[in-house]
Amino acid sequence: MNTYFRLEAGTPDDDNRDYLPERIKGSDIVVNENGNNSHPYPEKLTECHGQLLEDGSVSEVPGEGISGTWYEYIPDSYDPSRAVPLVMSMHGGLMTGWGQCIYTSWSILSEREGFICVFPDGHYNRFWQVQVFDSLSEPPKGLNGMEFPKPAPTIEENVDCSFTLRLIRHIQKKYRIDEGRIFMQGMSNGCAMTMQFARRYGYLLAGAAGSASPICIRNLIDKNRQLINQGGPVAVWDSHPENNRHGEENMQAEARRIRECRYYWLTVNGCNPIPGISIDGEDNLAFFTGGKAPYVFLDIRRRDHGQTLDEAFLYWDYLFAGSRREKDGTHRQEKTPLSGEGDAFAAAFVVGNKQVWWHNAVEELTAAPLRWQKLKYHGLEGDHIVMGEYTCVPLRFLARMSGATLVTGEDTLTAQMTLPDGRTLQFARGSIGCMIDRRLRSMYCEALHRDGELLISVEWFASYIMGWTVTQYGDVTYVTDHAAELSRFMADLITDILTGRVLPENFIDEALKD
Repeated sequence: MNTYFRLEAGTPDDDNRDYLPERIKGSDIVVNENGNNSHPYPEKLTECHGQLLEDGSVSEVPGEGISGTWYEYIPDSYDPSRAVPLVMSMHGGLMTGWGQCIYTSWSILSEREGFICVFPDGHYNRFWQVQVFDSLSEPPKGLNGMEFPKPAPTIEENVDCSFTLRLIRHIQKKYRIDEGRIFMQGMSNGCAMTMQFARRYGYLLAGAAGSASPICIRNLIDKNRQLINQGGPVAVWDSHPENNRHGEENMQAEARRIRECRYYWLTVNGCNPIPGISIDGEDNLAFFTGGKAPYVFLDIRRRDHGQTLDEAFLYWDYLFAGSRREKDGTHRQEKTPLSGEGDAFAAAFVVGNKQVWWHNAVEELTAAPLRWQKLKYHGLEGDHIVMGEYTCVPLRFLARMSGATLVTGEDTLTAQMTLPDGRTLQFARGSIGCMIDRRLRSMYCEALHRDGELLISVEWFASYIMGWTVTQYGDVTYVTDHAAELSRFMADLITDILTGRVLPENFIDEALKD
């Protein structure tokens, strides 16, 4: 067994409150909080310094090139006779290249896959120079007392972009790199750096991934309201921690930025606006395909600003493993070990909307789902207490989901369902009871009758009768056959899909009004 392709035990530093404790460097200390989780400092991580020229060579003449620091991780399996992929991983603001290494799993994955990973340092107070700040009405002041770097006059004059280009060329000279499989990833300020690099130099990359830094559309368009892009289509993974911003007003602004970033890459890549959706535990994934390159959106339930330790594995196993930049500049996407295509069995309902998400497509229900309250009012002198709220959906569709047969009374006020396992269920308008074979059981709330259809609680039917998972956020209910927790911004995306708002014609004009 490869000694590096395994989890190494670390010494917890639970009392730590520093963003990046310097004592971690070169140690086995690990830090865990709900935004960043680390692993022990890899023995094989090498710190490098150099003054790089445009062709990637190192100059010894003072001031002739761009000086910088970076960290290289070379897997045990590296063989100079065989070209391997390259991953450039960009740290968040106030961090370092070595910090990005221990707060991600790229070095662990490097041993499994055999690629080389490089972690550069930003050039300005541990920040990357980000061009989008120049179109903000008031540039950000900074973070923890440190000022953000001012934008360069042009992207071509951006020091961090120029150094990154030279560093890629340097690594290509130093090691045998597969030019069609160069990837970039970043977190927060490093995500902004990655995406600006992809917008300008994406033709050099097979894939780009970022976490926790959605950007407003006004920073991505020119004076004619056209998208700014010189890099062309590229496979993009957009990770988002659900609690990236706190406070309802900030969350609403975050929702707008997420939609705007998604619009940008769906438009550049020419993707189909209907994705495959997969919710795996807390990971809420949407896979947009078609067009010239794919786009993947991940919203991570309950996570704060940062990146998860397993994201490198997600990027690779779902997307990067099958991504390649061909010699003619086009992108090629092949199936990966996980090949994200969406949950094979899942339905999503939005209160008040007759459209339903079913088998990764949009269909129409016979009646719109509604939210129904179970009330306690006896003895409260006319007042009431809400004892529960449930999403009631057409029984006819639940029969379809479960593969059951359904027979309704002539007046549609009663119905009998026969499940594939032989159980029979009887329902009647206004009754909280369901006759299951010869036993009466109470449901979560009474059966309703709307538009000639019986509606019952999907929470009760899915969990109690079928043993499925039911997860909700706001007005959206997601039902599937495995562990899943619907996140806020995936609920937003599902609502957009069911209302035809993923790629509306006047998106930019409407976004600028906001």
